[in-house]
Amino acid sequence: MNEQLIEKIKNLKEQRNAVILAHNYQMPEVQDVADFTGDSLGLSISASKTDADVIVFCGVLFMAETAAILSPGKTVLLPDKNAGCPMADMITADQLRQLKRKHPDAIVVCYVNSTADVKAESDYCCTSANAVEIVQSLPKDKPVIFVPDQNLGQFTAQKTGRQLILWPGYCRSHVIITQEDIKNAKSKYPDAIVLAHPECTEPVRQIADYVISTGGMLKFVKESAAKRFIIATEVGIIYPLKKQRPDAEFIPASQNAVCPNMKKITLEKIIWSLEDLKFKITIPQDIRLKAKKSLDRMIEVLPSPV
Repeated sequence: MNEQLIEKIKNLKEQRNAVILAHNYQMPEVQDVADFTGDSLGLSISASKTDADVIVFCGVLFMAETAAILSPGKTVLLPDKNAGCPMADMITADQLRQLKRKHPDAIVVCYVNSTADVKAESDYCCTSANAVEIVQSLPKDKPVIFVPDQNLGQFTAQKTGRQLILWPGYCRSHVIITQEDIKNAKSKYPDAIVLAHPECTEPVRQIADYVISTGGMLKFVKESAAKRFIIATEVGIIYPLKKQRPDAEFIPASQNAVCPNMKKITLEKIIWSLEDLKFKITIPQDIRLKAKKSLDRMIEVLPSPV
């Protein structure tokens, strides 16, 4: 059955001159049909460099918005219009404007896991891989607002020694992982290296051997001689990790670390998306240009942001 669907996707992709992007947390079969897999910003940058007319983003809404910000001349599609990000939705542009009014001198850094409207109200974007470097690059005499993820914000504050103004946002799929989960996994696999995403809570980050982004995990595992890893992030990352290192064992810190929104996209939905050009992501030009400025500023500081 999958073979027929894959063949149909291949034909539709050629007809539409489309490129398919899949985030590391997507279902294995979706990752397998993608032209590019990886972290959200890296995918959007890769797509912007292609001559494709259509981008099918297998991820969540803010990711497709980022692709639309960086590729205004391309049609960007999200195969499931209900694939949102609860953390991105935890702050609105209006809430950020109110926070800025309370701290008029502050520089605003927003995690790329945010809506286009919030990016447009921010000075700099950052990724989980470069948040520390972005904050380090900012003037020391200026306060910094960091939105929306308080856990990545705390991690960045600890690493830079700066006091950040944090928003109480969080990723449900990461905060469900507990220190107890890590301890239990370590008791069963004492030789395993613990890799945790910075969206995890502080107790989990404290007990991890390394705190790194999903792209960082893939790079680390590729270069490591270790044969066993405990992975504290959304369980979807284990599929590309296994593909990269079939000789190694990957233990999810928690089987509950699942993002239901990331699992909404299927092969059938990719077909329907390409057939009907749904669901198109459009961003008003004024918002797009302002949001792009925050991404451009990040790239000026770190030309390779992921």
